Amino acid sequence: TIDVAQDHFSTAHRTFTLLDAPGHRDFIPNMISGAAQADSALLVVDSILGAFEAGFGPNGQMREHALLVRSLGVQQLVVVVNKLDAVGYSQERYDEIVTKVRPFLTSCGFDAAKLRFVPCGGSVGENLAVREEGGDLSKWYDGPTLVEVLDKLEPPARLLDGPLRLPVTNVFKGQTAIASGVGVSGRVISGIVQIGDRLRPVPGDESGMVRAIEVDSEAVPWAVAGANATVYLSGIDQIQIAVGAVLCSPSQPIALCDSFMAQVLVFEPTYPLVAGTSIELFHHSANIPATLTELVAILDKTTGAVAKAKPRVLTKGSTAIVRVAVKAGGAAGQSSGIPIEDAKSNKEMARVLMRMNGETVAAGIVMETHSAT
Repeated sequence: TIDVAQDHFSTAHRTFTLLDAPGHRDFIPNMISGAAQADSALLVVDSILGAFEAGFGPNGQMREHALLVRSLGVQQLVVVVNKLDAVGYSQERYDEIVTKVRPFLTSCGFDAAKLRFVPCGGSVGENLAVREEGGDLSKWYDGPTLVEVLDKLEPPARLLDGPLRLPVTNVFKGQTAIASGVGVSGRVISGIVQIGDRLRPVPGDESGMVRAIEVDSEAVPWAVAGANATVYLSGIDQIQIAVGAVLCSPSQPIALCDSFMAQVLVFEPTYPLVAGTSIELFHHSANIPATLTELVAILDKTTGAVAKAKPRVLTKGSTAIVRVAVKAGGAAGQSSGIPIEDAKSNKEMARVLMRMNGETVAAGIVMETHSAT
């Protein structure tokens, strides 16, 4: 997988949109785009001897992926211990993996009481929706199937009455059975969009009319917060809408910010973070160059109080307040800013990730924004 593939399915009590994100380190930006749209996550673990150790080791991607999804606000995680059919449905191997993975996930911030581990043989369908009675797995496992676990996940609270915020993940020339025009896909973070609404992408000054809406490949009259939707717009050129922009009501647009203050957690950077460090800033599907312009303070993890003002450097595990500036761009050399909000206004629009030299170095929440002029 390179791009984020999307599909949907239903269980007895839920309808799911499945976002299949790439696992390779070269496509972490795509993975971030997918994870930013998720309510819950499935962490699929290869149980084959050597494969698990490689994925969970220092150079594997399992650790970074778990940190990323938690940093992007995902609180419900299901760990699928897969390919158990290739190890003879060994309970010893399953227990070994759970024993190693569980404490790491709790260290990432996942609630131990909410973590779910499910043994599966995906290629043969074992314990996905059904489990073979009298089979090797059923000799020691009598817990729920994967579908049963998914069916009990709780949808998070939605910001239904907030202003419309729809970060754009894909833009295309729409020519389907449902509608023509400019197709724009993304997850509705807050508010509601319905046919007949006029929407404006930010950044951008143009607006278009909603002619049709798709959710789970079906035409619908509206889409609310939490829905992964495609809206078809008329009266606006495709070139006016970029991946990473945010669709809004023209009367309640999101502000463009050229700098902000954020509370961040520093992961394990190869090099310490200092003022002036250049970073890649990720916000939903936006990926733009930025600079850590100021290290304001290191915080006490227990109390949240300032432990050290104006530190010279941030190292592994630090919780800190930093100031970030979006780098200038465009023909005139001026920053167009980034469409972002602070946590008080909209927490889901305030989450950011920071990467440099191919590794994720920090994640945080925007506390204060400064509008671009």
